[in-house]
Amino acid sequence: MIPNPLTEEHLATTVAAALAEDAPWGDLTGEVLVPADARAAAVLVAREPGTLCGARVVEAAFRLVDAATTVDLVLDDGALLEPGAVVATVEGSARSVLRAERVALNFAQRMSGIATQTRAYVDAVAGTGVRIVDTRKTTPGLRAFERYAVVCGGGHNHRFSLSDAVMAKDNHLAVLGDDPERITAALRAARERLPHTVHLEVEVDRLDQIDAVLAAGVDTIMLDNFSLDDLRTGVGKIDGRALVEASGGITREGIREVALTGVDLISVGALTHSVRALDLGLDVEVAV
Repeated sequence: MIPNPLTEEHLATTVAAALAEDAPWGDLTGEVLVPADARAAAVLVAREPGTLCGARVVEAAFRLVDAATTVDLVLDDGALLEPGAVVATVEGSARSVLRAERVALNFAQRMSGIATQTRAYVDAVAGTGVRIVDTRKTTPGLRAFERYAVVCGGGHNHRFSLSDAVMAKDNHLAVLGDDPERITAALRAARERLPHTVHLEVEVDRLDQIDAVLAAGVDTIMLDNFSLDDLRTGVGKIDGRALVEASGGITREGIREVALTGVDLISVGALTHSVRALDLGLDVEVAV
């Protein structure tokens, strides 16, 4: 079963807000053109290949507009799509179906785009044992939706927020200065203040920073914007004493070479910040 960082409560609240944004005073077009008693049946279909994500969000959008709308989810999140694949069928008041259509599609298309892109990165490193993980480069307010989409595409989630793990980045280390002993002491002090359940990760952008960080006993070291040769050297220096994460400008075309350097994790901001929505469509017919 796919782990789900998207709770039902958060899903409903966010979709309701999107619906209110889209029709703050009602759907004027539907109210003046569509008879109040008109019924509609609709089919949500894939227009191109990809990985599905957002089926529950589609259902929530239609049912939050009108609880009497019937939504039958044909495919589950994570399903591989081919053009013409039926994702869901919808039946209910024509006004209600049309009002929910755009919000349902906006969520499902973006989430499926993220899942599809993630799947391409995951497939590119197949057999290496490397995990593809996301970043905090997400759309404000939609992180849980986008992180869930990464999981649907076979990827893994990094820390969800600033509150659930310690990650000392280059700017944090810059505040501490270049003295290796001071960096080691600061990281050890941080470790002593943390509960044993909290993960401690440190980002480095030079090979000569690794020893000071290792001496502090951190859990993960991120090698940021390293060349392939430096990644191999870094992995050798760390030698299993911490997890090794590669990050920084890693493309789908070059990611397998990065994976083969021996790193454990590769974080890719492009999974969420540079993604094209998957083409899904809602074909509506008048039922009666």
